[in-house]
Amino acid sequence: MRVLFTGGSGKAGRHVVRYLVDQGHEVLNVDLTPLDLPGVNNLIADVSDAGEVYGAMNSYMSIEDATHASGPARFDAVVHFAAIPRIQIKPDNETFRINTVSTYNVIEAALKCGVRKVIFASSETTYGVCFANGERKPEYIPVDEEHPTVPEDSYAMSKVVNEVTARSFQRRTGADIYALRINNVMEPHEYETLWPAYFKDPSVRRVNLFAYIDARDLGQIVDRCLKTDGLGYQVFNASNDTHSVDVTTDKLIAEYYAGVPKKAEMGENETFFSNKKIRDVLGFVEEHDWRKYVKP
Repeated sequence: MRVLFTGGSGKAGRHVVRYLVDQGHEVLNVDLTPLDLPGVNNLIADVSDAGEVYGAMNSYMSIEDATHASGPARFDAVVHFAAIPRIQIKPDNETFRINTVSTYNVIEAALKCGVRKVIFASSETTYGVCFANGERKPEYIPVDEEHPTVPEDSYAMSKVVNEVTARSFQRRTGADIYALRINNVMEPHEYETLWPAYFKDPSVRRVNLFAYIDARDLGQIVDRCLKTDGLGYQVFNASNDTHSVDVTTDKLIAEYYAGVPKKAEMGENETFFSNKKIRDVLGFVEEHDWRKYVKP
């Protein structure tokens, strides 16, 4: 597929783009910083600027495209990852503005340019546990896509607004628009650098519901979204199968979630950030369990 990918130079984006290219997709990375990856075309643009987004959506895929094609690229799909990635990078109001306006711009331009598949990055933070003011426990475990989304911070608020925006565009157009509530993204080198601290103090993972998503497995999820048509508007949790600490699920429940209702029975190391929907609907099969790369 010919894919316009925003934010492909970021922490998650660069691994997802690599995965998509390896699957045979042709990718135009739209970002403020180019991605130095063979086979990837880059276009520098600010997606918070509607004019630049429309220009990107009607651009050539590459120099070769411009010199040999009969006209600009017609994209089969848009993947929107560009965003201020968390709080405490820009002032809160700017984080909210940039994230909401850019998502509106990208979805509107994609649909008006005839694209019928949009995948965008939402967040684990929408559930209100991460970045909460003080400790917040989920209303039930495992946390699935039906769990309430009532966050307290500007970043997570922007992601909830983006989901409402996407659902409204989908209702008007009938296109496929899929939101990925992405958990804490882990790059391959981070198993060695970060996991020792998780073994020493599992509580540091509480704000992420003890979950994670390997960046390469996230690439698989995006690819499966591209290849799965006809679902309309959907929200998918994006996480690996197990939690990120060397403690059993029962022990974590006893220490951190005592009294929290359990919606379903859970396996010995099952993630609290349920990925059942991506397994059942998209056919996701985890490839990068942390236990392959680091020993407790």
